[in-house]
Amino acid sequence: MKLSIIVPFYNMAADGKLTYCMDSLVHQTLRKEMEILAVDDCSADHTFSLLKEYEARYPGRVRAFRTPENRKQGGARNLGLDMACGEWVGFLDGDDWAAPDMYEKLLQKAEETGADVVGCDLHQTDEHSMKIGRILNANTMDQTGVLDGEKYGRLVRNPCSMVIKIYKKEVLDRCHLRFPEGIFYEDNCAGPVWMLHFTHFEKVEEPLYYYYQDPASTTHYISETKCRDRMRAGELLVKQFRECGFYETYETDLAFAFAKLYYVNTLFTYVIGVRPAKLSFLRELRQGILHYFPDFRDNPYFQREYDREQKKLVNLHIKSPLLFLLYYRALTAYRVLRRRVRSGMFF
Repeated sequence: MKLSIIVPFYNMAADGKLTYCMDSLVHQTLRKEMEILAVDDCSADHTFSLLKEYEARYPGRVRAFRTPENRKQGGARNLGLDMACGEWVGFLDGDDWAAPDMYEKLLQKAEETGADVVGCDLHQTDEHSMKIGRILNANTMDQTGVLDGEKYGRLVRNPCSMVIKIYKKEVLDRCHLRFPEGIFYEDNCAGPVWMLHFTHFEKVEEPLYYYYQDPASTTHYISETKCRDRMRAGELLVKQFRECGFYETYETDLAFAFAKLYYVNTLFTYVIGVRPAKLSFLRELRQGILHYFPDFRDNPYFQREYDREQKKLVNLHIKSPLLFLLYYRALTAYRVLRRRVRSGMFF
């Protein structure tokens, strides 16, 4: 078996999402050289019965599994990894889908170059179709080729999505690479660590993965729990770098990746999406980033990545979470008022 594709599903029976995803896989041009491991993460609907129908319809090509309890995507993916028979492993999210020749092209690139991990670009869409949506360029070409210290550093800072890649399974098993379980953002933690175990990365410069943007999706719903999961993913990232012996070599790269995942993304998504924002949470977040990387604002990649306004807000939050919260509320109210005036809502 050349390739195993692992797809976690959770309450995906409605609206044809599961069907569209699975159909894109069973109709891949790779066909007989590929197996699909569909993992129902203890859904409350009839997701598993639909997956069993695919298993019956495509014997030997589709295998359906069900977790005994909800383990989030990381746990479902780990179950699939334990069951996978392919020389290569890839992942697909249950509400996304793949171009018909995606996996054939990725494997072909691997065979041509000798790479042990291969990726592609993706496009974003809000409809179930094979039309090209907004193209999102993923990994850059200066990250590809035989990997060295400089390229590893770039991949730590920006590993990009794991679902647009295939990985040599022998490396995953030999290095005991698996996902954190029971949290969201498990791939944000696993992605940088995994890439440091591979030796040659290549990319197909085509958007072959369809990333579906559904406003009702759990990935777009912000809660304090999800923000804490992102913080937990950051903590696990640091822990794994230490355990694997990567911390000292890539400390500057890790500090940036951690600050982005644990702190900056959490700070802004929290104040935008969680109502009411709690001062206690903002204080905890400040304490956490200063505990792990107290000098993160001096990091050259942090300085380069964020604009003046973002750095101003970060500096204010580090100085005083209370002042940050009051300022952010006033700024938001001002921007809402300005939009209303410009749209003529008050006239």
